[in-house]
Amino acid sequence: MWVLAVVWFSGVLIRAEAQGTASFWRGNDRSGRCQYSFTVDSPTEASCPLPGSSPEVEALKSRLALLEVLVAHLAGGETGPGPAPRLQEAYTQALSEKTQLQREKDRLGQRVEELQRRVEELQQEAERLRSRPCAQPPPPSTPLYDNRPSPAGGSGGTALSHLSSRPGRTPGDTSSLRDPSWHSGSPGYQELKAEVAKIPAPSPEDADDTKGCGELLSVGEPFTHRKTDTISGKYGVWMQDPEAVSPYGPGMVWRIDTVGNEVRQIFGYEDLQQLSRGFPTKVLLLPEAVESTGAAMFRGSLYYQRRRSRTLLRYDLASESVAARRDLPHAGFHGQFPYSWGGYTDIDFAVDEQGLWVIYSTNKARGAIVISLLDHHNLEVKRSWETNIRKTTVANAFMICGRLYTVASYSSLNTTVNYSFDTATGVSKAVAIPFKNRHRYNSMIDYNPGQRKLFAWDNHHLVSYDVRLGKPQ
Repeated sequence: MWVLAVVWFSGVLIRAEAQGTASFWRGNDRSGRCQYSFTVDSPTEASCPLPGSSPEVEALKSRLALLEVLVAHLAGGETGPGPAPRLQEAYTQALSEKTQLQREKDRLGQRVEELQRRVEELQQEAERLRSRPCAQPPPPSTPLYDNRPSPAGGSGGTALSHLSSRPGRTPGDTSSLRDPSWHSGSPGYQELKAEVAKIPAPSPEDADDTKGCGELLSVGEPFTHRKTDTISGKYGVWMQDPEAVSPYGPGMVWRIDTVGNEVRQIFGYEDLQQLSRGFPTKVLLLPEAVESTGAAMFRGSLYYQRRRSRTLLRYDLASESVAARRDLPHAGFHGQFPYSWGGYTDIDFAVDEQGLWVIYSTNKARGAIVISLLDHHNLEVKRSWETNIRKTTVANAFMICGRLYTVASYSSLNTTVNYSFDTATGVSKAVAIPFKNRHRYNSMIDYNPGQRKLFAWDNHHLVSYDVRLGKPQ
């Protein structure tokens, strides 16, 4: 029996060694009996699966155990600082910062509204000051008393030297005089009345001509009426008719945005306030496209150049049709002789106290500015003048009282009106009148004799300038 056991054990041991690894163990079991155990590694299995299980199931159980641990951490199942408290703290801080930023935004919005209201008030105040007539200088000083001795033997000048004139007092009314030196029975009073009555009025030659014509003395600061809100409003032309006729009044404002190939719309506004609000009351569709910013309004008609031609058109606003057309002889067009800023500004209409003009150039003039006075009914050229300044070297030009004026730069903030030509005498001269391009791209400057202002289109902004005329000092 023992021999068989030894043989069996030897065979098992030899087989285990043949497979690579084996181990033997001997010990008593729970009942105290001696028990032999052999361990041999399986050549195909890494572990012994339990009944009804598989490696995939065991791996899944391990993953589930890891997930349970992670969920316990997130739910605060373990003590100590974990991810959840830190996330909650960061979220609370973010909400607090958001609330502070919202309060700051609301405060800044209120500040912006206050500044906008202040700007509007300042603009209204500036407009009111501009519309108020300037105070005239006092007349030359004249003695308000007679230095001759009074009939009573006293000096009338001594008695009445500090007597002030009171406006609104009727002759003989002494009730408003409260001067302590006044004596109703003094005969010097009659002499004083005579002296005051003889004070001469200021001579018109000594003051600027505020109604008639004269040379340009100064140009005021630009006042912005509106800023356009689209790319098509970068440059254009806006105007008022200085001699408006029915059905439109003198307050009507007209505007054309000249950015585009087929510019045919003209927008009408009842007045400057309506223009500033941006809501036109009339929109007209021109029968032929407009070329550039040289249009003008005069006596109920729009005058403009037809696109890509030297043809001048008169568009009657009442009938909404073309009333006259004429080619401008030898005039350059579509980029031959523009102003320095470009924009096909070869032909430029202008209006002043003497009527309708056109500013252009020709090959014969070799690019020098030519001025022609037109018949505003049929566009016939009545007379022309050739100047000695090249059109492409100036930013823009306008007419005032039969004189041509040019502006040196369209983009410099501080530039000048640098040249004038008088059609009455044929004399030209250099001038240096300060002019400001506040928005640095001035594409249109025209004079309105009815308003005595310059209208300009400066980089999306519709602006105007007050001008002062008179005799040079």
